[in-house]
Formats: sequence, structure tokens, C-alpha cells
Amino acid sequence: MASEEISDTTPDWSREFCRGYWDPGRRLLRSIRQYQKWTSRGPLLRWISRYWVFQHRFWSVVSGADIPICCKIGGGLLLTHPNGVVIHPASIIGVNCLIFQQVTIGTGGPQPGAPTIGGHVDVGAGAKILGGVTIGNHARIGANAVVLQDVPEGATAVGIPARIIKGATKLSGAV
Repeated sequence: MASEEISDTTPDWSREFCRGYWDPGRRLLRSIRQYQKWTSRGPLLRWISRYWVFQHRFWSVVSGADIPICCKIGGGLLLTHPNGVVIHPASIIGVNCLIFQQVTIGTGGPQPGAPTIGGHVDVGAGAKILGGVTIGNHARIGANAVVLQDVPEGATAVGIPARIIKGATKLSGAV
């Protein structure tokens, strides 16, 4: 694997480190991670998770994102502009993904269920991923695309409804 490629299996936790106090996307992710950590502890320490519920609510309002506190999110998620991001609680997001603003990952497509997104998937601004679709590792979803069917590994999906672009299946480490 080349040094510039991003892994689809090993989380890069440095992508989630807060770069200062005012970092709403990373603070929101931190509150989710801490809540999940403390609720998995024994009953004596579980009360600490209440603090993280408050933090989650605060950073959800500040960032304008609707990401449930019980969401299954792989490590290394990058929310550069979390405003308007909506994620269904049953969705599964792989490691080292990149999600831009105004993205919806939820139900309501032709396939029942919630989306499953693989590792190192880049989702462009305004994209909608709906229904029980599976997005393969290293895939790219174009801005404003509406994904209603599965996207294979390394593919690029664009348009409304989204279609796979031929010749755009090369794995890329660049964002």
C-alpha cells in the first residue's frame, strides 16, 4: 500500500482529534465516542455518560448536524463542515470516511433498511444515500448525488439517481 493511500480497515484516529476548542464536527464526534465508551462500563461508572449526552446535544445544535448518539461509526470519520449532516441510527459507517455538508444517510429508498458504508468512502456535499444500500470501500459519491442502489468498491457514483461513472474506479488516496 502506498503511503498516501488511506486505509479502509485501520482507523486513523488523528483525523478526529480536536484542533482547538471551536471545532464543532470533531467535538460532536468526541461526545458520541465518549458516550459509547462510558455506557459500556459497569453501572457504577455509567452515570458519567449523562455528561456526554449534554455535550452531544450542545454540539449537535452548534454544528447543525443530526447524528444519533448510538450510531455505529468507524474511527477516523472526518466531518469538515458538519452543518446539515443527517445520519439514520441504524446506518453503519466504516473507518476513515469523509462526509461533507448537507449529506443525508437514511432510509426511504426502494430497498428496505439503512445504508452500510464501507471504509474510506468520500461523500460529496448534498449527497443522499437512501435505503438498504451498500457502498463499497474506497468509493466516492459525487456532490448532490442520490444513491438508491449499491455502489461497488472503488467506484464513483454521480447524478440523480446516482449512476456509476465508467473508468473512474481507480483507488485514490487523495481527498
